[in-house]
Amino acid sequence: MSDGKVDIGALARLARIEVAPEELARLEKEIPGILRFIETIQSVDTSSTSMPKGLRNVMRADEAPHESGAHTEKLLSAAPMREGDRIAVKQVISRKKK
Repeated sequence: MSDGKVDIGALARLARIEVAPEELARLEKEIPGILRFIETIQSVDTSSTSMPKGLRNVMRADEAPHESGAHTEKLLSAAPMREGDRIAVKQVISRKKK
């Protein structure tokens, strides 16, 4: 990211979405932080990972689904942070109306 300044109005026009003036001001403060977070994720070294041979996307009918919650604890134990029965993640967008 160059200077951290993002023209939210121009982005909104390109995306053809309407953004209220008060939202523009809030987003101009939040978007640079979100972009820094994305840069952090993109800087992760993935050179030692590879896709298994023969891996492909297959669509099929879900005829024998597993029991609900059967894998919950295993998934939660692999997460870096959790809150009760949910995976906790860093909040990147504020939901508070100002």
